This record gives sequence, structure tokens and C-alpha cells, in this order.
Amino acid sequence: MASRLAVQALSASPSRAENTSPAPKPPSNSRQQPQKPSSTSRRLAMTAASAVLGTALLASWQLAPAASSAAAGAFDLRITLPEQSSEEAEAVVRTHARNLLRVKRFADAGAWRELQAALRASASNLKQDLYAIIQERPAGERPELRRLYSDLFNSVTSLDYAARDKDEVQVQQYYGNIVTALEEIFAKIM
Repeated sequence: MASRLAVQALSASPSRAENTSPAPKPPSNSRQQPQKPSSTSRRLAMTAASAVLGTALLASWQLAPAASSAAAGAFDLRITLPEQSSEEAEAVVRTHARNLLRVKRFADAGAWRELQAALRASASNLKQDLYAIIQERPAGERPELRRLYSDLFNSVTSLDYAARDKDEVQVQQYYGNIVTALEEIFAKIM
């Protein structure tokens, strides 16, 4: 349906050849310059392209979800739900927090690149879990949890920078901030 409407919109728009006057023949000894399209033909082309895109989007919204996802190259504009529920996040949040705390062994060994890689991998999972849990909390609890969440991940970012700079003192300081923030968060959510 969408492709049929798109073809109709394109066939209804006049072609460039109908809108431009024939160009005079250049002399044979000079280089031939390509002509710029007139503003009218550009406007018509943009109108036709907008019509095609709008028609395709409208048709994809009106089709059933199974049909629109089966069509090759179709846009999937449906709203998606979060990847995990609060219950699923609560089931694995402690594991992800432990994984985050395990980066200490890399800091102690001075393995800065490994510390950064492990920190980034474990922090992303923990971030998703905590976000899902915070969103399911009552509105009165959320501001404090969001502040703790922000403090935690600001410390994670700072630890990443300290590891990049190979600054052992700051790495230890930010690691301590992460431990404290996790303890405060778990005291409030569990």
C-alpha cells in the first residue's frame, strides 16, 4: 500500500524536463557547464519527496504490527517498553554491583586499561538496573535515589578518568566514593 501511494505521488509530480526550457547549445570549443535546477523544480522535488515520505510513514502506522515488521525496510515506530522490569532488575542488581566492586583488583595491580574496560562493562549493566528500580519507586523517594544514582555514576566517571591518568591516589578516592554510594543506595532500595 505504501509503495503504491509513493509511486502515485512520484508520477503525479512533473518531471524536470517539463519545467525547464531547453538550454542553448554551447560552442563546440568551450567546456559544457551543467545547468543548475531552477528554484521551482527544486521546490517541486522537495514537495514530492515530502509527500512520498509522509505517505510511507502514514501507511506504516496504519498497518498491523506484524505486517509492518515483515515488510522489507519498513520503519518500526512503535513505542518500546523498558528492557527489564523492576523485579528483574532487583534480581540482578547485587551481582552487577559486585562486578563493579571487583575492579579494585585491577587498580591494585596497576592494570589501568583493564580497569577501565571492566569498569565500563559493569557500570552500564548496573546503571540500567538502578534506573529501572528508581523509576518504579514512589514519587517521594525518587529525588533522593536520583541524587545517589548521580553521585555513584559521577564517581564511576571520575574513576575512569583517574585510571586513564594513572593517578593511584584519585583511583582509591573515587573507588571509596563508589563503595559509599552503593551502600547508601542499597540501604534505601532493599
